[in-house]
Amino acid sequence: MKKILVTGAFGLVGTDLVEALQKQYGRENVICLGHSVVHEGFDGILVKGSVTDKEGLAKIIDDHQIDTVFHLAGILSGGSEKNPQLAWEVNYLSLKHVLDLAIDRKFKIFWPSSIAAFGTTTPKHNTPQHTVLEPTTMYGVNKVSGELLCQYYNLKYGVDVRSVRYPGLLGYKAAPGAGTTEYAIQIFYDAIKTKHFECFLKEGTSLPMMYMEDAIKGTIDLMNADSRNLTVRTSYNFAAFSFAPEELVAEIKKLVPGFTCEYKPDFHQAIADSWPTKIDDSQARKDWGWKHTYGLHEMAIDMFKNIKIKIQKA
Repeated sequence: MKKILVTGAFGLVGTDLVEALQKQYGRENVICLGHSVVHEGFDGILVKGSVTDKEGLAKIIDDHQIDTVFHLAGILSGGSEKNPQLAWEVNYLSLKHVLDLAIDRKFKIFWPSSIAAFGTTTPKHNTPQHTVLEPTTMYGVNKVSGELLCQYYNLKYGVDVRSVRYPGLLGYKAAPGAGTTEYAIQIFYDAIKTKHFECFLKEGTSLPMMYMEDAIKGTIDLMNADSRNLTVRTSYNFAAFSFAPEELVAEIKKLVPGFTCEYKPDFHQAIADSWPTKIDDSQARKDWGWKHTYGLHEMAIDMFKNIKIKIQKA
């Protein structure tokens, strides 16, 4: 990687990924595409544009001689249900734009899929790498379509595109968004500010999760892996640990005496119910050495510490 473009550079993953890439490859070699959200105090190279503008993307890639694109821009599960048409344009059509541009320009691509690619007919426990993909959400439809498109462009045109199915990701640098698993970020803010949280998922809703530190390292490691070792060109299962809301609440109670949680399931519950409880990521561990570091306990301590500092500075 010499010249890197990151779309969705100011989202949940992009915020941490940009910082890691800047440290590893130099601030001058990481180009961040911003549309409407740009973090205050951002220190780096910023270009304005939309991922739905193919000609605009082409100009940015050519002007900066980009050889690697981390195409993170997307609308998450909750937002996709509210605006399915916009979700299709941003989550799927923009990916096709990037893949089309890579045919002649020969740049490498990372694109994130998600556990949302699974559905109610997918085996829920130890979900295998190759399994039924019949999602019932627009976000999931976008991800399955994108996975197949990535594989097609690799087989048909030789585009070097790589992907993982992100579980719920927990990070403190970006504000929580509209994702179904992002209750597990908001809960820390509410615990610190009010000692009370209203959870839109019910008890017992166990979902695959991962701390952002591990997600960023795994993403960069995949992009640096020898292509000859990669056996999956749709998207790799990618996992760390699973927990239900009450398990996270128990960890937070250790840090915040008197903390309470009220469970008020809403439309997010149906989305969560269509996803697995635990996934088998042995193929990623075999092909490119994926290994996570943080568990639930370690994640909770680090999230609490850093969000508390962030709130105090605000």
